[in-house]
Amino acid sequence: MYLGKIRTLVAVVIFIFIAFSASTWANAESQALVQIKVDLWSNELFVIQNDLVIRRYPISSGTEDNPTPIGIFKVTGKSSSWGGGFGTRWLGLNVPWGQYGIHGTNKPQLIGKNVSSGCIRMRNEDVEDLFNLIPEGTIVHIYGPVTGRGKGEFKNLSLGSKGNLVLLVQERLKGLGLYYGRINGIYDEETEKAVKRFQKMNQLPITGGVMIREYILLGLLE
Repeated sequence: MYLGKIRTLVAVVIFIFIAFSASTWANAESQALVQIKVDLWSNELFVIQNDLVIRRYPISSGTEDNPTPIGIFKVTGKSSSWGGGFGTRWLGLNVPWGQYGIHGTNKPQLIGKNVSSGCIRMRNEDVEDLFNLIPEGTIVHIYGPVTGRGKGEFKNLSLGSKGNLVLLVQERLKGLGLYYGRINGIYDEETEKAVKRFQKMNQLPITGGVMIREYILLGLLE
């Protein structure tokens, strides 16, 4: 498997946020002026009201193999009955490629580390406080390393892959006029067809998969 180092360009990530979350972003203005911002670089969650930080909590986020989704999402459900490893509260997010949320934990000693399967973990007392502050529909901005904390490497993608890297590739292919589907982080048949078009255009072997040569030609790696 070929792996390459991430090209950490903030402008690219911001562009993805805007392209992927246009409808969510458009609705942000109509929400109460309370939003959540999650910094995966520092493993912190902030509650922002009228441009002021009113809460700041330590969190745990995803591993390199299971990175936390990057983008602009919203809270689509709240529950106090998940229990177990999910702690005392759950706030679900509308991530299109899987079930992710902000929740408590039964391992508070791991808060601050990158140990989750992609969800955002909080201490139970903190997530209970957040639960009481945040209504459904609240906008959640998540920013940080696209592949999670670790070596910072791009992995091969193929039919069935999901996540931040797929989203990034879809955005680039869309910009080239080669991808006609939804930018949703799911490597489906439409994504595979777009990759094949890109490979044909660049005289590459037509495999339908993405590896280091495709990342480089898409401008995602140096």
